[in-house]
Amino acid sequence: MPRRAHLFLQLAGPNPSQQPRPKPKHQMLRRRPRLPAAPSPPAPAHRRAFRSEAALEAIRSHSLQSKAGAPSSSGAADEAGSASLALYYYPTFAGAYGALAARLFHRRVRRRLLVLPFSSVEPFRAGDFEDAGFQTCYLLDFIGPKKFAFELSQFVPSVIVFDHQQSTLARIPKLGQCPSNVELHIDTSKSSVRSVFDYFSKKLAGTNYESQICENLFGLEDEERVSNVLEYIEDADLRRWQLPNTKEFQTALRGERAKLNCVTNPHVFEQLLQLDVGDLLTRGKSVAHDRVQAAGEFIQKPFKIQLGRGLYGECLAIRADGNSKLSHEIGLELSRMSAAAGLRPIGAVVFMQRGILKVCLRTTDNTTNTANIAKAYGGGGRTSSSSFALRMDEFNTWTSVNS
Repeated sequence: MPRRAHLFLQLAGPNPSQQPRPKPKHQMLRRRPRLPAAPSPPAPAHRRAFRSEAALEAIRSHSLQSKAGAPSSSGAADEAGSASLALYYYPTFAGAYGALAARLFHRRVRRRLLVLPFSSVEPFRAGDFEDAGFQTCYLLDFIGPKKFAFELSQFVPSVIVFDHQQSTLARIPKLGQCPSNVELHIDTSKSSVRSVFDYFSKKLAGTNYESQICENLFGLEDEERVSNVLEYIEDADLRRWQLPNTKEFQTALRGERAKLNCVTNPHVFEQLLQLDVGDLLTRGKSVAHDRVQAAGEFIQKPFKIQLGRGLYGECLAIRADGNSKLSHEIGLELSRMSAAAGLRPIGAVVFMQRGILKVCLRTTDNTTNTANIAKAYGGGGRTSSSSFALRMDEFNTWTSVNS
Protein backbone atom coordinates (compact mmCIF):
# COMPACT_ATOMS: atom_id res chain seq x y z
CA MET A 1 0.00 0.00 0.00
CA PRO A 2 1.46 3.38 -0.95
CA ARG A 3 3.00 5.24 1.96
CA ARG A 4 2.19 8.67 0.56
CA ALA A 5 -1.47 8.42 1.49
CA HIS A 6 -2.70 9.14 5.01
CA LEU A 7 -4.06 5.78 6.12
CA PHE A 8 -5.78 5.03 9.40
CA LEU A 9 -6.42 1.31 9.14
CA GLN A 10 -7.13 -0.90 12.11
CA LEU A 11 -7.77 -4.60 11.60
CA ALA A 12 -10.16 -6.45 13.83
CA GLY A 13 -11.77 -9.86 13.84
CA PRO A 14 -14.04 -11.00 11.00
CA ASN A 15 -16.73 -8.44 10.32
CA PRO A 16 -19.25 -10.05 7.94
CA SER A 17 -21.73 -7.69 7.03
CA GLN A 18 -31.83 -1.09 -0.08
CA GLN A 19 -34.62 -0.38 1.19
CA PRO A 20 -37.06 1.15 -1.25
CA ARG A 21 -36.22 4.76 -1.77
CA PRO A 22 -38.65 7.21 -0.17
CA LYS A 23 -41.19 8.84 -2.43
CA PRO A 24 -41.77 12.53 -1.84
CA LYS A 25 -45.23 13.53 -0.75
CA HIS A 26 -47.20 15.12 -3.53
CA GLN A 27 -48.88 18.39 -2.74
CA MET A 28 -52.55 18.85 -3.57
CA LEU A 29 -52.85 20.80 -6.80
CA ARG A 30 -55.84 22.56 -8.28
CA ARG A 31 -57.22 20.76 -11.26
CA ARG A 32 -56.30 22.38 -14.53
CA PRO A 33 -57.54 21.64 -18.06
CA ARG A 34 -55.46 18.87 -19.58
CA LEU A 35 -53.55 19.78 -22.72
CA PRO A 36 -53.56 16.77 -25.05
CA ALA A 37 -50.30 17.78 -26.73
CA ALA A 38 -48.32 17.85 -23.45
CA PRO A 39 -47.61 14.32 -22.15
CA SER A 40 -46.80 13.85 -18.46
CA PRO A 41 -43.09 13.54 -17.56
CA PRO A 42 -41.82 10.20 -16.22
CA ALA A 43 -42.40 10.94 -12.52
CA PRO A 44 -40.76 7.73 -11.21
CA ALA A 45 -37.40 8.85 -12.62
CA HIS A 46 -37.61 12.03 -10.55
CA ARG A 47 -38.65 10.18 -7.42
CA ARG A 48 -35.87 7.62 -7.68
CA ALA A 49 -32.99 9.91 -8.59
CA PHE A 50 -30.41 10.87 -5.97
CA ARG A 51 -28.13 12.62 -8.40
CA SER A 52 -31.13 14.87 -8.91
CA GLU A 53 -31.40 18.34 -10.35
CA ALA A 54 -32.02 19.62 -6.81
CA ALA A 55 -28.75 18.08 -5.59
CA LEU A 56 -26.78 19.34 -8.59
CA GLU A 57 -28.28 22.80 -8.13
CA ALA A 58 -27.13 22.78 -4.48
CA ILE A 59 -23.59 22.00 -5.67
CA ARG A 60 -23.72 24.81 -8.23
CA SER A 61 -25.04 27.22 -5.59
CA HIS A 62 -22.12 26.47 -3.28
CA SER A 63 -19.77 26.86 -6.22
CA LEU A 64 -21.04 30.39 -6.90
CA GLN A 65 -20.74 31.35 -3.22
CA SER A 66 -17.21 29.98 -3.07
CA LYS A 67 -16.16 32.00 -6.11
CA ALA A 68 -17.70 35.12 -4.55
CA GLY A 69 -15.57 34.74 -1.40
CA ALA A 70 -12.25 36.53 -1.27
CA PRO A 71 -9.05 35.00 0.16
CA SER A 72 -8.18 36.01 3.71
CA SER A 73 -5.03 37.89 4.65
CA SER A 74 -3.46 34.68 5.98
CA GLY A 75 -3.73 33.08 2.56
CA ALA A 76 -6.29 30.50 3.70
CA ALA A 77 -9.62 30.28 1.96
CA ASP A 78 -12.15 32.74 3.31
CA GLU A 79 -14.61 31.01 5.65
CA ALA A 80 -17.51 32.98 4.23
CA GLY A 81 -16.72 31.79 0.71
CA SER A 82 -15.12 28.32 0.97
CA ALA A 83 -17.14 25.28 1.86
CA SER A 84 -16.77 21.65 2.79
CA LEU A 85 -18.82 18.79 1.42
CA ALA A 86 -20.19 15.78 3.29
CA LEU A 87 -21.54 12.86 1.28
CA TYR A 88 -23.21 10.24 3.46
CA TYR A 89 -24.17 6.77 2.35
CA TYR A 90 -27.90 6.34 1.93
CA PRO A 91 -29.81 4.72 3.54
CA THR A 92 -27.45 3.77 6.40
CA PHE A 93 -27.81 5.28 9.85
CA ALA A 94 -24.04 5.21 10.27
CA GLY A 95 -23.84 7.53 7.27
CA ALA A 96 -26.70 9.79 8.38
CA TYR A 97 -25.41 10.18 11.94
CA GLY A 98 -21.94 10.80 10.53
CA ALA A 99 -23.42 13.65 8.51
CA LEU A 100 -25.03 14.94 11.71
CA ALA A 101 -21.59 15.04 13.39
CA ALA A 102 -20.09 16.91 10.43
CA ARG A 103 -22.99 19.36 10.45
CA LEU A 104 -22.71 20.03 14.19
CA PHE A 105 -18.97 20.65 13.94
CA HIS A 106 -19.26 23.08 11.05
CA ARG A 107 -22.04 24.98 12.78
CA ARG A 108 -19.91 25.31 15.92
CA VAL A 109 -16.99 26.77 14.03
CA ARG A 110 -19.21 28.73 11.62
CA ARG A 111 -17.94 27.17 8.45
CA ARG A 112 -20.02 26.34 5.43
CA LEU A 113 -20.93 22.72 4.75
CA LEU A 114 -23.05 21.11 2.06
CA VAL A 115 -24.50 17.73 3.05
CA LEU A 116 -25.90 15.36 0.42
CA PRO A 117 -26.97 11.70 0.44
CA PHE A 118 -24.98 9.33 -1.78
CA SER A 119 -26.82 6.33 -3.18
CA SER A 120 -25.53 3.56 -5.40
CA VAL A 121 -28.90 3.74 -7.17
CA GLU A 122 -28.03 7.08 -8.74
CA PRO A 123 -24.45 7.88 -7.68
CA PHE A 124 -22.73 11.22 -8.04
CA ARG A 125 -19.81 11.43 -10.43
CA ALA A 126 -16.49 12.94 -9.47
CA GLY A 127 -16.90 15.44 -12.31
CA ASP A 128 -20.03 16.84 -10.65
CA PHE A 129 -17.72 18.59 -8.19
CA GLU A 130 -15.25 20.02 -10.67
CA ASP A 131 -14.86 23.79 -10.15
CA ALA A 132 -17.31 23.62 -7.20
CA GLY A 133 -14.72 25.15 -4.88
CA PHE A 134 -15.00 22.66 -2.02
CA GLN A 135 -11.90 22.56 0.16
CA THR A 136 -12.68 19.26 1.88
CA CYS A 137 -15.00 16.36 1.13
CA TYR A 138 -15.99 13.79 3.75
CA LEU A 139 -17.21 10.39 2.53
CA LEU A 140 -19.22 9.02 5.43
CA ASP A 141 -19.71 5.26 5.74
CA PHE A 142 -18.47 4.47 2.21
CA ILE A 143 -15.53 4.91 -0.15
CA GLY A 144 -17.58 5.10 -3.34
CA PRO A 145 -17.87 2.90 -6.43
CA LYS A 146 -14.75 2.00 -8.39
CA LYS A 147 -12.18 4.82 -7.88
CA PHE A 148 -14.67 7.53 -6.95
CA ALA A 149 -12.71 8.79 -3.93
CA PHE A 150 -9.44 8.96 -5.86
CA GLU A 151 -11.07 10.67 -8.85
CA LEU A 152 -12.78 13.15 -6.52
CA SER A 153 -9.37 14.16 -5.15
CA GLN A 154 -8.57 15.71 -8.53
CA PHE A 155 -11.19 18.40 -7.85
CA VAL A 156 -11.18 18.65 -4.04
CA PRO A 157 -7.94 19.45 -2.15
CA SER A 158 -8.73 17.08 0.72
CA VAL A 159 -10.85 13.91 0.64
CA ILE A 160 -11.43 12.15 3.97
CA VAL A 161 -13.04 8.70 3.97
CA PHE A 162 -14.69 6.84 6.87
CA ASP A 163 -15.73 3.19 6.61
CA HIS A 164 -15.68 0.02 8.69
CA GLN A 165 -16.40 -2.72 6.15
CA GLN A 166 -13.96 -5.58 5.65
CA SER A 167 -14.90 -5.48 1.97
CA THR A 168 -13.70 -1.87 1.76
CA LEU A 169 -10.42 -2.81 3.40
CA ALA A 170 -9.96 -5.58 0.84
CA ARG A 171 -10.68 -3.18 -2.06
CA ILE A 172 -8.09 -0.55 -1.19
CA PRO A 173 -4.97 -2.36 -2.49
CA LYS A 174 -6.79 -2.98 -5.79
CA LEU A 175 -7.49 0.72 -6.36
CA GLY A 176 -3.89 1.53 -7.20
CA GLN A 177 -1.75 4.32 -5.80
CA CYS A 178 -3.65 6.37 -3.25
CA PRO A 179 -3.35 10.15 -3.85
CA SER A 180 -1.56 12.06 -1.11
CA ASN A 181 -4.63 14.24 -0.48
CA VAL A 182 -6.87 11.25 0.31
CA GLU A 183 -7.11 10.33 3.97
CA LEU A 184 -8.56 6.91 4.76
CA HIS A 185 -10.09 6.06 8.13
CA ILE A 186 -10.94 2.37 7.73
CA ASP A 187 -11.37 0.83 11.16
CA THR A 188 -13.06 -2.57 11.25
CA SER A 189 -13.14 -2.63 15.06
CA LYS A 190 -15.81 0.08 15.34
CA SER A 191 -18.63 1.48 13.29
CA SER A 192 -17.66 4.25 10.91
CA VAL A 193 -20.08 6.61 12.67
CA ARG A 194 -18.05 6.19 15.87
CA SER A 195 -14.90 7.12 13.95
CA VAL A 196 -16.63 10.19 12.50
CA PHE A 197 -17.82 11.42 15.90
CA ASP A 198 -14.38 10.84 17.42
CA TYR A 199 -12.76 12.70 14.53
CA PHE A 200 -14.95 15.81 14.76
CA SER A 201 -14.95 15.83 18.57
CA LYS A 202 -11.14 15.87 18.62
CA LYS A 203 -11.07 18.46 15.87
CA LEU A 204 -13.45 20.70 17.79
CA ALA A 205 -11.51 20.31 21.02
CA GLY A 206 -8.32 21.34 19.25
CA THR A 207 -9.66 24.37 17.42
CA ASN A 208 -8.86 27.91 18.58
CA TYR A 209 -11.52 29.46 16.42
CA GLU A 210 -13.20 31.05 19.45
CA SER A 211 -12.36 30.70 23.12
CA GLN A 212 -16.06 30.41 23.98
CA ILE A 213 -16.62 27.32 21.83
CA CYS A 214 -17.82 24.32 23.78
CA GLU A 215 -15.53 21.31 23.32
CA ASN A 216 -18.50 18.99 22.80
CA LEU A 217 -20.55 18.64 19.67
CA PHE A 218 -23.75 18.36 21.75
CA GLY A 219 -25.34 19.57 24.87
CA LEU A 220 -25.26 17.02 27.72
CA GLU A 221 -28.81 15.72 27.17
CA ASP A 222 -28.40 15.28 23.41
CA GLU A 223 -24.97 13.68 23.84
CA GLU A 224 -26.27 10.95 26.15
CA ARG A 225 -29.27 10.20 23.94
CA VAL A 226 -27.25 10.06 20.69
CA SER A 227 -24.43 8.09 22.31
CA ASN A 228 -26.90 5.38 23.37
CA VAL A 229 -28.30 5.18 19.84
CA LEU A 230 -24.80 4.93 18.35
CA GLU A 231 -23.93 2.05 20.66
CA TYR A 232 -26.83 0.05 19.26
CA ILE A 233 -26.04 1.02 15.68
CA GLU A 234 -22.45 -0.13 16.18
CA ASP A 235 -23.57 -3.38 17.82
CA ALA A 236 -25.61 -4.19 14.70
CA ASP A 237 -23.11 -2.83 12.14
CA LEU A 238 -20.34 -5.05 13.53
CA ARG A 239 -22.78 -7.93 14.07
CA ARG A 240 -21.81 -8.32 17.68
CA TRP A 241 -25.40 -8.52 18.97
CA GLN A 242 -24.13 -8.00 22.52
CA LEU A 243 -26.56 -5.33 23.69
CA PRO A 244 -30.01 -6.38 24.91
CA ASN A 245 -32.66 -6.49 22.17
CA THR A 246 -30.44 -5.11 19.41
CA LYS A 247 -32.51 -6.88 16.75
CA GLU A 248 -35.71 -5.30 18.06
CA PHE A 249 -33.92 -1.94 18.00
CA GLN A 250 -32.99 -2.57 14.36
CA THR A 251 -36.59 -3.46 13.54
CA ALA A 252 -37.79 -0.09 14.83
CA LEU A 253 -34.88 1.79 13.27
CA ARG A 254 -35.73 0.44 9.82
CA GLY A 255 -39.02 2.29 10.09
CA GLU A 256 -37.07 5.57 10.17
CA ARG A 257 -35.12 4.95 6.96
CA ALA A 258 -37.60 6.75 4.75
CA LYS A 259 -36.59 10.00 6.48
CA LEU A 260 -32.86 9.79 5.79
CA ASN A 261 -32.71 11.73 2.52
CA CYS A 262 -31.85 15.30 3.52
CA VAL A 263 -32.79 16.57 0.06
CA THR A 264 -36.42 15.48 0.41
CA ASN A 265 -36.48 15.78 4.21
CA PRO A 266 -34.62 18.91 5.39
CA HIS A 267 -35.51 18.11 9.02
CA VAL A 268 -33.73 14.75 9.12
CA PHE A 269 -30.87 15.86 11.38
CA GLU A 270 -33.18 17.39 13.98
CA GLN A 271 -35.13 14.12 13.89
CA LEU A 272 -31.98 12.04 14.36
CA LEU A 273 -31.13 14.09 17.45
CA GLN A 274 -34.48 13.15 18.95
CA LEU A 275 -34.32 9.37 18.39
CA ASP A 276 -34.28 7.60 21.76
CA VAL A 277 -33.15 4.04 22.48
CA GLY A 278 -35.95 3.42 24.99
CA ASP A 279 -38.65 4.49 22.55
CA LEU A 280 -37.11 2.48 19.70
CA LEU A 281 -36.81 -0.66 21.82
CA THR A 282 -40.43 -0.41 22.95
CA ARG A 283 -41.58 0.07 19.37
CA GLY A 284 -39.32 -2.69 18.06
CA LYS A 285 -40.51 -5.22 20.64
CA SER A 286 -44.11 -4.45 19.73
CA VAL A 287 -43.45 -4.88 16.01
CA ALA A 288 -41.46 -8.09 16.59
CA HIS A 289 -44.24 -9.53 18.74
CA ASP A 290 -46.86 -8.76 16.10
CA ARG A 291 -44.73 -10.29 13.34
CA VAL A 292 -44.04 -13.48 15.31
CA GLN A 293 -47.73 -13.81 16.10
CA ALA A 294 -48.66 -13.28 12.44
CA ALA A 295 -46.05 -15.83 11.35
CA GLY A 296 -47.38 -18.41 13.82
CA GLU A 297 -50.92 -17.94 12.54
CA PHE A 298 -49.75 -18.30 8.94
CA ILE A 299 -48.03 -21.67 9.44
CA GLN A 300 -50.78 -24.25 9.16
CA LYS A 301 -49.63 -27.09 6.93
CA PRO A 302 -45.84 -27.15 6.45
CA PHE A 303 -44.46 -29.89 4.19
CA LYS A 304 -41.19 -31.79 4.11
CA ILE A 305 -38.56 -31.17 1.45
CA GLN A 306 -35.23 -32.76 0.55
CA LEU A 307 -32.66 -29.97 0.53
CA GLY A 308 -30.54 -30.30 -2.61
CA ARG A 309 -32.41 -33.53 -3.49
CA GLY A 310 -31.43 -34.85 -0.08
CA LEU A 311 -27.74 -33.93 -0.23
CA TYR A 312 -28.27 -31.51 2.67
CA GLY A 313 -30.89 -33.54 4.52
CA GLU A 314 -34.59 -32.86 5.04
CA CYS A 315 -36.45 -30.00 6.67
CA LEU A 316 -39.88 -28.39 6.82
CA ALA A 317 -40.96 -25.81 4.26
CA ILE A 318 -43.95 -23.67 3.40
CA ARG A 319 -45.13 -21.59 0.46
CA ALA A 320 -45.45 -17.96 1.54
CA ASP A 321 -46.58 -16.22 -1.64
CA GLY A 322 -47.94 -12.82 -0.63
CA ASN A 323 -46.35 -13.05 2.83
CA SER A 324 -42.66 -12.73 1.97
CA LYS A 325 -42.25 -9.85 4.44
CA LEU A 326 -42.71 -12.39 7.23
CA SER A 327 -40.21 -14.85 5.75
CA HIS A 328 -37.68 -14.39 8.56
CA GLU A 329 -40.14 -15.02 11.38
CA ILE A 330 -41.84 -17.87 9.49
CA GLY A 331 -38.46 -19.47 8.82
CA LEU A 332 -37.39 -19.37 12.46
CA GLU A 333 -40.65 -20.96 13.62
CA LEU A 334 -40.32 -23.63 10.91
CA SER A 335 -36.77 -24.29 12.08
CA ARG A 336 -38.01 -25.07 15.57
CA MET A 337 -40.83 -27.26 14.22
CA SER A 338 -38.40 -29.06 11.92
CA ALA A 339 -36.04 -29.88 14.78
CA ALA A 340 -38.94 -31.11 16.89
CA ALA A 341 -39.96 -33.43 14.03
CA GLY A 342 -36.49 -35.00 13.95
CA LEU A 343 -35.44 -33.23 10.77
CA ARG A 344 -32.64 -30.72 10.23
CA PRO A 345 -33.26 -27.53 12.29
CA ILE A 346 -33.88 -25.48 9.14
CA GLY A 347 -37.01 -23.70 7.97
CA ALA A 348 -37.47 -23.13 4.23
CA VAL A 349 -39.78 -20.31 3.16
CA VAL A 350 -40.61 -20.42 -0.55
CA PHE A 351 -42.33 -17.70 -2.58
CA MET A 352 -42.48 -16.13 -6.03
CA GLN A 353 -40.64 -12.81 -6.33
CA ARG A 354 -40.84 -10.94 -9.64
CA GLY A 355 -41.48 -14.18 -11.47
CA ILE A 356 -38.59 -16.05 -9.79
CA LEU A 357 -38.96 -18.76 -7.16
CA LYS A 358 -37.02 -17.70 -4.08
CA VAL A 359 -36.05 -19.95 -1.19
CA CYS A 360 -35.18 -18.40 2.19
CA LEU A 361 -33.49 -20.63 4.76
CA ARG A 362 -33.46 -19.86 8.48
CA THR A 363 -32.14 -21.78 11.47
CA THR A 364 -32.22 -21.37 15.23
CA ASP A 365 -29.33 -23.81 15.68
CA ASN A 366 -25.86 -22.33 16.18
CA THR A 367 -24.11 -25.35 14.65
CA THR A 368 -26.10 -25.32 11.39
CA ASN A 369 -24.87 -23.40 8.35
CA THR A 370 -27.57 -22.53 5.82
CA ALA A 371 -25.20 -20.40 3.72
CA ASN A 372 -23.46 -23.51 2.35
CA ILE A 373 -26.74 -24.66 0.81
CA ALA A 374 -27.54 -21.21 -0.58
CA LYS A 375 -24.08 -20.81 -2.14
CA ALA A 376 -24.41 -24.17 -3.89
CA TYR A 377 -27.36 -22.70 -5.78
CA GLY A 378 -25.87 -19.29 -6.54
CA GLY A 379 -27.23 -17.50 -3.47
CA GLY A 380 -25.64 -16.30 -0.27
CA GLY A 381 -26.14 -14.97 3.21
CA ARG A 382 -25.05 -15.79 6.72
CA THR A 383 -24.90 -19.10 8.53
CA SER A 384 -28.29 -18.61 10.19
CA SER A 385 -30.02 -16.72 7.37
CA SER A 386 -29.57 -17.19 3.62
CA SER A 387 -31.51 -17.28 0.37
CA PHE A 388 -31.27 -18.24 -3.28
CA ALA A 389 -33.32 -18.50 -6.47
CA LEU A 390 -34.40 -21.92 -7.73
CA ARG A 391 -36.00 -23.29 -10.86
CA MET A 392 -39.50 -24.61 -10.31
CA ASP A 393 -38.71 -28.00 -11.82
CA GLU A 394 -35.75 -28.37 -9.47
CA PHE A 395 -37.86 -27.41 -6.46
CA ASN A 396 -40.44 -30.00 -7.52
CA THR A 397 -37.79 -32.71 -7.17
CA TRP A 398 -37.15 -31.52 -3.62
CA THR A 399 -40.82 -31.94 -2.74
CA SER A 400 -41.20 -35.36 -4.37
CA VAL A 401 -40.68 -36.87 -0.90
CA ASN A 402 -44.30 -35.91 -0.18
CA SER A 403 -45.74 -37.82 -3.12
